[in-house]
Amino acid sequence: MSPPGPLRILVVDDDPAMVGAITALVGTEGHQVVTAYDGLTAVRRWREESPDLVLLDLAMPGPDGFSVAHQLRAEGAQIPIIVVSGERAEAAKVRALDLGADDYLVKPFGKQELLARIRAAMRRAPRGAPPGVPGELLGPGRGRGSGPLVFGRLALEPARHEARVGDAPLVLTPIEYRLLEALVQARGELVGHAGLLAAGWPGERDPDPLWLKPHLARLRRKLEAAGGPALVSVRAVGWSLRDEEVA
Repeated sequence: MSPPGPLRILVVDDDPAMVGAITALVGTEGHQVVTAYDGLTAVRRWREESPDLVLLDLAMPGPDGFSVAHQLRAEGAQIPIIVVSGERAEAAKVRALDLGADDYLVKPFGKQELLARIRAAMRRAPRGAPPGVPGELLGPGRGRGSGPLVFGRLALEPARHEARVGDAPLVLTPIEYRLLEALVQARGELVGHAGLLAAGWPGERDPDPLWLKPHLARLRRKLEAAGGPALVSVRAVGWSLRDEEVA
């Protein structure tokens, strides 16, 4: 797959040397960089600049990277967030993913790995819409002629990549939408972990099964809050949708 065109990347790190290094690395691909050296500035720059992607450190003055990731997702950010941190502990990685990060890159890293992570994140990101616009429910789905997918009160519009329960829209990240689409298409049948990984991270050669849990947990909470079908886990096997209205 061809690499994405020039991107506007928000780089958030309190270390000017690291910001400079990342700027130089992504600049070789023609990407533009917007910088922030603390959490408050990061959120403000996202609102003002509408970046295509965020590279986010965790340890910063004021709100840390965990708080920034949570705030961006709470405000409807649909763009990829890649954590770039020196913290290697699994607990930090899981927490970052739980709060809405799409990927986690440990410092130090090589230029080619960083660029590959950016390419992979953008392959999974929304196509054909203004980046950073809150509330857009986009992802690589079917063509404009596709009809709605319905499961009880839940309906998906693949042509617009929108989801709703009754008349209430569901605000989903691109990964959440793709996972939900795979589950709706299964019509209540179990979807195995491998199938969900393939749906949520298309094009990723070896997606980590640990990525599923935080995204599905957030999706379950959103469905419950909207009165949609239940998202049910079968331990170590997979997930399915359950709705009493669906035979």
